[in-house]
Amino acid sequence: MTDRPDEAPAEEARDPQQPAGPGAADQPAPEPMEGPVDEPGEPAGGNQADDSETGLVADLAAAQQTVLALTDDLKRLQAEYVNYKRRVDRDRELVRQNASFSVLSALLPVLDDLDRAREHGELEGGFKAVADSLERIVAAQGLVKFGRPGDEFDPRFHEALMHAHSKDVTTTTCQDVISAGYQIGERVVRPARVTVVDPEPGGPGSTNGSPDGSTDDTAEG
Repeated sequence: MTDRPDEAPAEEARDPQQPAGPGAADQPAPEPMEGPVDEPGEPAGGNQADDSETGLVADLAAAQQTVLALTDDLKRLQAEYVNYKRRVDRDRELVRQNASFSVLSALLPVLDDLDRAREHGELEGGFKAVADSLERIVAAQGLVKFGRPGDEFDPRFHEALMHAHSKDVTTTTCQDVISAGYQIGERVVRPARVTVVDPEPGGPGSTNGSPDGSTDDTAEG
C-alpha cells in the first residue's frame, strides 16, 4: 500500500486567555466595568417603592379628611332635619289648638244657656241627654270649665263685674258666678264673670282700712 502523505501537525490548542490572531498579544486586556453594584437581597428601584408608599399614605390621609368632612355634613343635616321636624310639629299643634279654640269659643253661648237652664230646673228629659253629650264632647276636646263661688279672685281667670265688702272674708273672693270661665290647657278662652267681695275696711286682710290695699300715710294732728 502506498504511504499517505504526512499529515500537517496538529495546531496547538489555543489558550482561551490569549487573544487570537496576529497582534492580539499587543492589545491591552479589557478593564473591569465601574459603577455601583447591587447588593445581594436588595431589589432594584428601591426609591420608586418608597415614593409609591408615600403616595399611598397621602391618598389615605386625603380620604380620611373627606370622610370626616362628609360625616360633619351628615350630622349638620340631621340636626337641621330634627329642628325642622320639631318646628313643623309645633306649628301643627298650634294650628290644631287655634282651630279648637275657634270652634269651642263659638259654643260658649250655648254652654251658658245650658247652665242657666240647669239652674232653673229646665234641663230634663231628652234635652238633658243632649246637654250632657255636648258637655262631654267639648270636655274631650280639652275645654275645661272653671269658676265657683268662694274661689279666691285671680285677675288672670276672673273678671269682676261688681265689688262689695264682707266681714266673712279675709281676701278678695268670688261671691257669685255670672258666667263660668273656660280654658284649653294653659290658655284662657274666656275668664269667669263674677261678683267679688273684699274684706271689711280695718278688718283682717285689709291695709289701713283701704279697700284697694293702699296705705294711708296721713297722720292726725
